[in-house]
Amino acid sequence: MIIRRWSAAGALAALAVLIAGLAPAPAVADEPVTKEAPKVELVLDVSGSMRTRDIDGKSRMAAAKQAFNEVLDAVPEEVRLGIRTLGADYPGEDRKRGCKDTRQLYPVGPLDRTEAKTAVATLAPTGWTPIGPALLGAAEDLEGGDATRRIVLITDGEDTCAPLDPCEVAREIAAKGIHLVIDTLGLVPDAKTRAQLRCIAEATGGTYTSVQHTDELSDRVSQLVERAADPVVTPVATRGAGQCADAPRLEPGLYTDREKFGEHRWYRVDVLPGQELRASVSVGADRAVNKDYGVLLRAVTVHGREIVRGSEAGDGRTDLVSTGLRYPKPEESGDEPAAETVCLQVSNSFSAPPAVKTEPGMPVELTVDVVDAPNAASDVASFGLGRGWWLLGLLVLTGFVAGLLWGWVSRWRVAVWRTN
Repeated sequence: MIIRRWSAAGALAALAVLIAGLAPAPAVADEPVTKEAPKVELVLDVSGSMRTRDIDGKSRMAAAKQAFNEVLDAVPEEVRLGIRTLGADYPGEDRKRGCKDTRQLYPVGPLDRTEAKTAVATLAPTGWTPIGPALLGAAEDLEGGDATRRIVLITDGEDTCAPLDPCEVAREIAAKGIHLVIDTLGLVPDAKTRAQLRCIAEATGGTYTSVQHTDELSDRVSQLVERAADPVVTPVATRGAGQCADAPRLEPGLYTDREKFGEHRWYRVDVLPGQELRASVSVGADRAVNKDYGVLLRAVTVHGREIVRGSEAGDGRTDLVSTGLRYPKPEESGDEPAAETVCLQVSNSFSAPPAVKTEPGMPVELTVDVVDAPNAASDVASFGLGRGWWLLGLLVLTGFVAGLLWGWVSRWRVAVWRTN
């Protein structure tokens, strides 16, 4: 009986040693240092016009607060996020004071979601729209280090504090070479607001989006925050061709182009066996367009056979339409597998009213990525766990040893019961 007890104790000790041996080793001093956490500052317009009730039956301010709460819940842990306001504090008519009305509501740093939501809840539509000063303040808030930096400006109107032109402010920020991107979102914007916000975004390589509904605002801000957390690359200007044979060959990255109404543009990407092509495209209607339109993204072989397609339609509720596709290329036998040239076709079915200019073309944003396909041999061998294969082995061995231990204990208890 004593011998059986020692056997059980020995099995437990062996199990502990096994787990310790399979557990991941602690980091060592010469391992590469992780990159600096990305920084994002949300700049929110809290001017008097945000009282207007034209977004899903509620005020623009209420819609912005709801969207902010949803965005704050979804912010990636690695992002250092801050919030700045403009027009939130001074309700008077003194232009000089009104054009200084911008402050940091929540400092850029690790996010306390409850604290940030509480700060946003206190806001009420108040004063002026000093976009230029707010952008300068946000740029200062994000200073320091080599992290990815992004300003997301949400406003319902153009700047009211000229001659400090916010578009010139954006150009000055871009000229500093600090790699700070400004994205702009217009809440039910008029033509002047569209033009100004588009100019601000283009000056720094950012994007402009018009928003008519709360869910659109929440989705777009979340996308931009996630992009800061996992940036592809700085957007690269390219020019698609009229046919695949003349198309530019693209590496993984983010590209910008312009496409005429109803036009088809072609690009080429090389994909090796065992890799997966992931591509997405967004086309922005930066001017008035007729309702009912769509965007098509196709992957085609050099011989014209369609591989896969993605499409999305719109009806005038938003001026940004996006779609995407995925193409996993199967593994091939042989020592030197050849890359396949995949032709990407971007098409749109936009049309414009008679008085609207169709030149230049509409802005296109194309994202291309090539990764190891999910069905690659290494993934199959590890049952989809990637580098976590050791965990599967640990669980199997732990279950095996635990089963042996339980069997020994059960046999010992039966033997004791019989002797008694």
